[in-house]
Amino acid sequence: MKTLTVHLPGRDYDIRIERGLLSRAGELCREVLPKARRLAVVTDSNVGPLYAGKLGESLNAAGFEARGFTLPAGEPSKCAPALEQLWEGFAHFGLTRTDAVIALGGGVVGDLAGFAAATFLRGVDFVQIPTTLLAQVDSSVGGKVAIDLQHGKNLAGAFWQPKLVLMDPDTLDTLPDATFADGMAEVIKYGCILDEPFFDFLAQRPGRAEITTEIEHVLYTCCDLKRIVVEEDERDTGKRMLLNFGHTLGHAYELAGNYQTWTHGQAVAAGMVQAAALGERWGITPAGTGARIAALTAAFGLPETIPCTAEQYDAAVGLDKKGTGADITLILLEKLGKAVPHKMPKAQLLEELK
Repeated sequence: MKTLTVHLPGRDYDIRIERGLLSRAGELCREVLPKARRLAVVTDSNVGPLYAGKLGESLNAAGFEARGFTLPAGEPSKCAPALEQLWEGFAHFGLTRTDAVIALGGGVVGDLAGFAAATFLRGVDFVQIPTTLLAQVDSSVGGKVAIDLQHGKNLAGAFWQPKLVLMDPDTLDTLPDATFADGMAEVIKYGCILDEPFFDFLAQRPGRAEITTEIEHVLYTCCDLKRIVVEEDERDTGKRMLLNFGHTLGHAYELAGNYQTWTHGQAVAAGMVQAAALGERWGITPAGTGARIAALTAAFGLPETIPCTAEQYDAAVGLDKKGTGADITLILLEKLGKAVPHKMPKAQLLEELK
């Protein structure tokens, strides 16, 4: 088993990575939840039929009373009505402040279940058991939990760190190729912003089969890089902003497809290529960097560009959480493996994107 510890004042937690870990989830949860009696397991209609049974058996064997809460798969479930449904379900189940919530699924489930845990009874513990590559390398670590509003993604949320993150790479075997590729966009991002040798490692393995043979190393490296950033900047006011490389423009691409045409990973991939192109145009990023990123993302079937109107760019940039007043902080690359914040007027960025 590979283990990482995220060190935060009074809120340390482990990330455990091991094939077959799902069958041991009960005993590992008992270690960090010694007083818990009831566990609310939040999952979705895709993941539940595959893994909820195995998880439930493990939790019951560890002495927990577990109850499943299954939501329709997909981004539309990350909404206020679903959040209220979970609150009411937790209350009916009799969840107390010594009990906990488990998120079993991808990023939507983790964000929604985590926000429900953060707000029910003013906060109960929760455990992340991410089952997609994107969730394992990104959204399950760091404590960002949220729901979407009609005006945009993740606009209502909190910082609520998990008690434990359990990653079973075996759950990735059931992912469609497109969903696996979604996660690879975030994997590639870590190499772009923090670790050029890791980017090169990925470039030498341009396909799902090659990555899968090294998946534990990939998960560990990504989580370790994110751990370092989160420990330095938990609340996303400094270095953690670097993790948003490709996201400012990526949010515009998601909006351009009404959050249905383009997945998060596809949008981030195109956003990274576009951000590198802007950095090259402004003399910040070395020439050819965007082409290297595009070649690697294309190897996983991710798009280099996504059509987007000026109005959609304007709407996304206006809601970007890295914006302050009339300015926006765009994450650019000084070189592969080194990202830097670049503060500029929103109007200037929008003019450059025309």
